Amino acid sequence: MAPSPLGGEGRVRGLAPTLSTPRLTLRMPALADFEHRAAFYASDRSVWEGGPLPRNAAWRLWASEVGQWPLMGYGPFSVDMDGTYMGEVGIYHPAEYPEPELGWFVVPEAEGKGIALEAARTVMAWARETFGWDEIVNIIDGGNARSVALGQRLGGRIDATRPGIDPGDVVIVHDLRGLA
Repeated sequence: MAPSPLGGEGRVRGLAPTLSTPRLTLRMPALADFEHRAAFYASDRSVWEGGPLPRNAAWRLWASEVGQWPLMGYGPFSVDMDGTYMGEVGIYHPAEYPEPELGWFVVPEAEGKGIALEAARTVMAWARETFGWDEIVNIIDGGNARSVALGQRLGGRIDATRPGIDPGDVVIVHDLRGLA
């Protein structure tokens, strides 16, 4: 399990840093970004994430994820390409998760363009450099073949001994030691 970035003093962290790749900017989520998540949770695309959900439930979920930044020192990054919102990639750790998890969400027009892959690699390197973590996991519903494939393209290996959240979850472990 990854150590807490809060340290022994339990001090509160601030906002997300801005990370960049040649194509992407990863930044602190903004209120306007919620509309994309609300649309996602209103659609059948959200079936692997417990959806579809009504707007108020989507708000609570998204706000709790963004709220990880000041509480835990990590959370979701909004991903922009040429100033256009493409999705989120970040580290998620709700109370029921056994450890921090690398996760992603992209808008439909971003699918199949390598955006989640590129952003996830950037977040993995940032987590290694910032927290010194040796590994991070993906916890993916076993029916979400595209996300499982992405986790494996990122170099992860399925570990059936690691706990997920729900029965049937696939846990993919990523070795971060060579990234920073």
